[in-house]
Amino acid sequence: MTLPPARKGIYLSHPSSLEHDPRELIPGHPDVPERLLAIESLLGAEDWLGWERRASPAASKRELELIHDAELVAQIEQLAQSGGGAVDLDTAVTPHSWDAALHGAGGACELVRELLTGQASFGCSVARPPGHHAEPDRAMGFCLFNSAAIAAAVAIHDYDLRRVLVLDWDVHHGNGTAEAFRTRSDVLYASLHQGNFYPGTGPLQDAGSGAGEGFTINLPTPAGSGEELWLSLLARAIVPAARAFAPQLVLISAGFDAHRDDPLGECRLETRSFGELARHARDLARVCGAPVGVVLEGGYEPLALAESLRETLLALADDRPPRSLAAEDALTARAVAHVACHWPL
Repeated sequence: MTLPPARKGIYLSHPSSLEHDPRELIPGHPDVPERLLAIESLLGAEDWLGWERRASPAASKRELELIHDAELVAQIEQLAQSGGGAVDLDTAVTPHSWDAALHGAGGACELVRELLTGQASFGCSVARPPGHHAEPDRAMGFCLFNSAAIAAAVAIHDYDLRRVLVLDWDVHHGNGTAEAFRTRSDVLYASLHQGNFYPGTGPLQDAGSGAGEGFTINLPTPAGSGEELWLSLLARAIVPAARAFAPQLVLISAGFDAHRDDPLGECRLETRSFGELARHARDLARVCGAPVGVVLEGGYEPLALAESLRETLLALADDRPPRSLAAEDALTARAVAHVACHWPL
């Protein structure tokens, strides 16, 4: 499949992502290179959907420190250079992790540069380790640096954007991104995730604080929830609020561990569900005249991950409308009422 030139996307990646392997320190760790090998095999067999492939550059320390404390950056670098070690029970730094994390963050930043200079209207950065659990002063949850948050900060700091939407649909709440922008009004952080689940953050009632109150939208879903609820929450709560916010850039922290086959999550989305989520994000971006970029987060069943990412990327480029929804359910009605305290829905 080859898209017309004006509709091609940009795909950023780097070989260093395959060198980071937490199993060297934590046997049985689920964030394995095979995740990306599955993506490369599937997309490569389809000529990368006609997208332009580009090598991700390394992020600079200046870019990292737009979000992270200098002490954390130095800690990760020194740990890698000294041979590696475990940060916590599920987060490892190997000798290769520093390069992988730099290129992961750098790919997200380069994606933003390409989008904001008009080189592409949509694109993705595919890297490991993931990022959205990394807080400003703490690596955790498989994550070393928060690539999506750093990219949003680059858009604001380097391109003078005033409004960036970060839409996070990983099954785990992106506590790191939420904390990075908790008190800010220039980033609207909206998360769909499984409630009462790792890392234990992201209740509906948490809407940010201080100047950022209302600019965090947390929509937890119960274990076993599927496409209908996730689409309903996105379409009826997040999208109307985001339209009122009028983002100049849409970044998707795209985790695929809400897939029914994922070994870590407990939700029941299908492969096609991620294409439907992406169509809502795509239409929102088009209405707002904003480019849209995808930054890979979780997803730990390699084939389900690869197929779900493929559906997401195809949806960004096509013109199919999102599917129609059933009548509003009680959980969505509760979420809409809460978000309506801060946004006109």
